[in-house]
Order: sequence, then C-alpha cells, then structure tokens
Amino acid sequence: MIDEFAKNNLHGRLRRDRKALLWKLDGLSEYDARRPLTVTGTNLLGLVKHVASVEARYFGEVFDRPSPEPLPRWQDHEGSDLWAAADEARDQIIESYRRTWEHSDATIDELALDAPGVVPWWPEPYAHTNLFAILVHVLGETNRHAGHADILREGVDGRTGMRPEHETQIDQDARTAYCAKIEQAARSAASVQA
Repeated sequence: MIDEFAKNNLHGRLRRDRKALLWKLDGLSEYDARRPLTVTGTNLLGLVKHVASVEARYFGEVFDRPSPEPLPRWQDHEGSDLWAAADEARDQIIESYRRTWEHSDATIDELALDAPGVVPWWPEPYAHTNLFAILVHVLGETNRHAGHADILREGVDGRTGMRPEHETQIDQDARTAYCAKIEQAARSAASVQA
C-alpha cells in the first residue's frame, strides 16, 4: 500500500516538474531559448535536452530498457546534451523529451519500487540500486534543472513561476522597490562587517 502511494506521489511530482521545465520555453525567441545565460553556457533549451537524456538513461539503460531515443554511449558523453546545435529544431528536442516521458512512464508503471537496476556510471557500492532510488534521483535532477530554468527565464524577461496559472502580472515598480530594499539591507550588513 505505501509503495503504491510513494510511487504515485513521486511520479506525479516528476510529471509536474517536467511540465514546469517545458513551460520555461513558452514565448521565447529561438535566440533566447538557446543562448548562454551563465558563464558556463547554461541555456534553457539545453536544460530540456539534458534532462531528457538524463531521464532516458536512468529509466532506460539502468533497467535494461533502452530508450527508443538515440543516445550516445554514456562513456562517450562530451556535453552535447547541454545545448542545442543550430540544426536541432526546438520542436524536435521537445518531442524527443515527450517521447522519453512515455518510455520512462512505462518503466515506472511496469516495475515495482524495489525492482533492481544497475547504474554503470556510479561507483561501487552505489551502482546496484532500485527503481525507488532512481525515481528520487531523477525527480531531484528534474526539479533542480527546472529551478535553474526558472531563474534563467526570470533573467530573460522577468517571468517567474512553476505553472502558467500561478504567474502574476509583473509590477515593475513593486519589483524595483523590493530589490532596492534587499540591496539596502545587503549594503547595511556589509558596512557593519567592515
């Protein structure tokens, strides 16, 4: 009973966070979806592509259920899943992610939480694991990257939130006043420390 509750709860949160990540691309130009937004090159479409490959590997290879999506061998990973090449269409990446969801969802639905899996890129003794641990791991990865996407999107055009229905109109005056208050607190704290 508790296993089914835990599985459904974790799976539901994974589905929620997948949608949140994709929503961060809504309304963006090709340039803004792809351009590096941090000094390390992190970008919104690249986050989607990366999370798709993470999910495909963990719910595919780990349980000997290879993903139908083309993936390089994990040993050959060179970072190309962190950004979109000019010839990769946004819709192509999004649809690949959605197909990955279907494959992952089938794995989650068909296996018990204690179903064994092997993560060859994890060191021993951690490589031997189970669906529960992988579900928690992938949920954490997806949530983490959805959070990155939220901050990046805020930097592009000020839009924030996890879902469209929770987004409110931006009150630029209130936002400016709020940031000024935080800036003043930071300056005051720094002067006390000096």
